[in-house]
Amino acid sequence: MMTNLFSGFDPSSSILALSLNWMSTFLGFFFIPYLFWGMPSRASLGWSLIMEALHKEFKTLLGDKEKGTTLIFVSVFTVILFNNVLGLVPYVFTSTSHLAMSLAISLPLWVAFMLYGWFKKTQHMFAHLVPLGTPWTLMPLMVLIETVSNLIRPITLAVRLSANMIAGHLLLTLLGSNGPHVNSPTIMQWLMMGQSLLLILEVAVSIIQAYVFTVLVTLYASEID
Repeated sequence: MMTNLFSGFDPSSSILALSLNWMSTFLGFFFIPYLFWGMPSRASLGWSLIMEALHKEFKTLLGDKEKGTTLIFVSVFTVILFNNVLGLVPYVFTSTSHLAMSLAISLPLWVAFMLYGWFKKTQHMFAHLVPLGTPWTLMPLMVLIETVSNLIRPITLAVRLSANMIAGHLLLTLLGSNGPHVNSPTIMQWLMMGQSLLLILEVAVSIIQAYVFTVLVTLYASEID
């Protein structure tokens, strides 16, 4: 039962199917030309408003920098959002439910922030290891705690995203697998209603998790300056 339950997260044992599964990660890019180069529509206008709102928020978190600085964070949000939402479509592989994908996003960003901070602003990075007002007797312990907290940041980002995606898909799988065994029409109606509500909740979770991931990455970048 557990093997069948988690089989939806298994890419495939076939090399061809494995490559096609991971290629679904780039399905979202097919929508981008339509949103930016297509005829004006409510969808493109709504997406432009969302991007502008995200730019303003990230600009505030980063300390009112140039617009180009927020481009990478808006791009990260877009990639995660498209993969989270497309993963809810039947028979579409959810790449963000795998640590290989979520770590591939969080780890390079964290490494880039650390290299820039320690090479360009070494004193500032050392100052971050000891919070202001810390007693001198607790300074060695605080340095250790802050160092460990800093080192596990990419792991916590990746695990948070993957765990939330897996949890929602498991609930949908559990409800869907019980459908063929239900004989009562009334129970079937309630089951379909519950699955529909859960699907709406999962769409909201997909948006929220993309937003949380990007905001945390932006906050980590703002600590360097």
